[in-house]
Amino acid sequence: MQYAKSLLDVAPGERAQVWKLLNEGGIRRRLLDIGLIENTTVECLGESPGGGISAYLIRGAVIAIRAEDSRKIIVKQ
Repeated sequence: MQYAKSLLDVAPGERAQVWKLLNEGGIRRRLLDIGLIENTTVECLGESPGGGISAYLIRGAVIAIRAEDSRKIIVKQ
């Protein structure tokens, strides 16, 4: 395993695997429901011009996640 970082640090075009979620409450449940579990591969497709939201390819679906939520998703590359 290479070093761990947050999903927010994954640049457009890069892929990473989920290591753990630090999110709590309803957002954690939603992330788990879309399949964002340990060892899931996630690809960053792009980020909004303001940088507040990024689009990720997760299990064949494009999902937009806010920066504050992406910061709490720990990934490995």
